[in-house]
Amino acid sequence: MLLPLHDVNPLRRIRFGYFTVAFIAACVLVFLYQLSLPERDATRFVFSFGAIPSVVFGYKALPAEIAQVPANATLVTSMFLHGSVMHLVGNMLFLWVLGDNVEDALGHMRFVVFYLVSGVAAALSHAVAEPGSTVPMIGASGAISGVIGAYLMLHPRATIKTLVFRTIVDLPAFVVLGLWIAFQFLNVYLTGPSEGGGGVAWWAHIGGFVAGVVLIVPMRQRGVPLFDRPYG
Repeated sequence: MLLPLHDVNPLRRIRFGYFTVAFIAACVLVFLYQLSLPERDATRFVFSFGAIPSVVFGYKALPAEIAQVPANATLVTSMFLHGSVMHLVGNMLFLWVLGDNVEDALGHMRFVVFYLVSGVAAALSHAVAEPGSTVPMIGASGAISGVIGAYLMLHPRATIKTLVFRTIVDLPAFVVLGLWIAFQFLNVYLTGPSEGGGGVAWWAHIGGFVAGVVLIVPMRQRGVPLFDRPYG
């Protein structure tokens, strides 16, 4: 329904969002590697590095030939895998538009920690909601949900050029991102934690968003205000 394309919100403390771009590049490279694999190997790759709730909590175990990393490590590795081109493009667009301003508020290295912790919190939220699931959760959307939460706390009135169906309109961030999080809660209410096997991990989005809202308060650099005034 709503797709952010560009924000009118200049960087104030850094020249460029280097780690925002680095995370995008990492996700794209991993996805290209996934595409290069035969179908069977691609499936094994997802099961090896995706976050499977029942495996993370120790209820089940992967066969030795599939378990490439410790189960807890998949809380991190899972956020660099994606299931389709649209899955990847949608996530990376949100990160491209919003990530550099959050990196600007945190500084480069704090942004890395913030992003990874938000992603882990998102994966754990999904796992707690569906502890017995044997379906791998993959995608950067949990970590990006943390970026969305932080951006909303930092720049709720920044202007975001947004694709609304087939029309591009200027909307304040609190409208675009507020509707986004409302949509996540609506889908939890309508469908439950996910839409069955291979569905969307709605609780991961909510968990990542809450993590971002909470973490940005202590982690932002000194002098960075919350609820900043818009630019442009």
